[in-house]
Amino acid sequence: MRMSDFGVESFELARTEDAEAIVLDELNIAIIDGDADQMQQMAAMEESGDTEVIIEPEYMNYAFDDVGLDDDVLDEGGVDQETSIGEAANVSADYLRGYQQGVNALIQSMAGGVAVSAAPGLVGALAAFSDNAAATWGLHATRVLNSRFSGRGIRVAVLDTGLDLRHPDFAGRTIQTQSFIPGESVQDGNGHGTHCIGTSCGALRPGVGPRYGIAHQAEIFAGKVLSNRGSGSDGGILNGINWAVRNRCQVVSMSLGRRVRVGERPTRNYEVAGRRALQAGTLIVAAAGNDSSRPSLIQPVSSPANASTIVAVAAVDSNLSVATFSNRGINPAGGEINVAGPGVNVLSSWPMPVRRRSISGTSMATPHVAGIAALIAQEIPSARGVQLYRELRRRVRRLPLGSADVGNGLVEAV
Repeated sequence: MRMSDFGVESFELARTEDAEAIVLDELNIAIIDGDADQMQQMAAMEESGDTEVIIEPEYMNYAFDDVGLDDDVLDEGGVDQETSIGEAANVSADYLRGYQQGVNALIQSMAGGVAVSAAPGLVGALAAFSDNAAATWGLHATRVLNSRFSGRGIRVAVLDTGLDLRHPDFAGRTIQTQSFIPGESVQDGNGHGTHCIGTSCGALRPGVGPRYGIAHQAEIFAGKVLSNRGSGSDGGILNGINWAVRNRCQVVSMSLGRRVRVGERPTRNYEVAGRRALQAGTLIVAAAGNDSSRPSLIQPVSSPANASTIVAVAAVDSNLSVATFSNRGINPAGGEINVAGPGVNVLSSWPMPVRRRSISGTSMATPHVAGIAALIAQEIPSARGVQLYRELRRRVRRLPLGSADVGNGLVEAV
């Protein structure tokens, strides 16, 4: 699998002879499936200076499954080519301290493969939140009930395992769908996607139980990029991002990814996709991953959340402590955590007849952030792309935790 950031408006696919190609026009990326000879031809094109060609392997990505805690870019002229999400905000002392902790952890890990422990005194409870008759604990913690906005007029794309289109809590909603999984419809045969869409865009008054959805009047774009078994290729995910950008979605939520190694740099294709999305006014948020087992083992932010042009979301529990499974920003060049969201024992929609379910993961934290981003986008029509990220980052509850674990803090709607 070869993917190219061309930096030009068109590309002569004939130059790759009979290689099969999918052109993602909004991202300026092409996915080309060719043999070794064609790869050499592409490399020669790069050396000739005709165009920038990136040759990368295609990886498989997975829904960040329940981790076992189940109870039942920058000025008005556009985004600079070299600007990342991290560079869009002023660097605080807290961030620098968190970065230093991350560097120390990286050095320890690379030096001897020693498991990294959380820094002493960083993980502590602030306040306990719980579900009640009005709403889930995550909506209380993020002050969603204090917002007068609903996400009306905002398009939110959730790229996941699809949506249960027969779920009564989504009746009457504006929903656009597209499957990027051959042979499978958007109908969710897994549950993960329905849960994530429920948190980000679920009903104000669900038929059963408390409110669990945030942007309850947003337009839903359900893109199936993961199969009913919960897996999908980079190509399908990039295709989904391209679809969301083409449809002018202001927010894209991705609770998916793959584990990366300590010291591994972000995949160039997601850097490019995130940058092109920002330039088009689309903010992508993605789950940081559930590979850690704190305090004995802490893993780096997963791909694609580790791209510097994509917002990486960590998870906290109802005590506002970092979730034991949540990954840390310990890798260089974009692998930091940006913000945190509620991610432990999160109640949301589930395919019928189950209807609703509580599960845990950075997958659950991410749609909290996406839904709140939609509320902000409605409130501030000029806040798009990097500007939306800046406002999202500003509206946080500071936590007594290292920024390598929770970024700037817990997102809040007001």
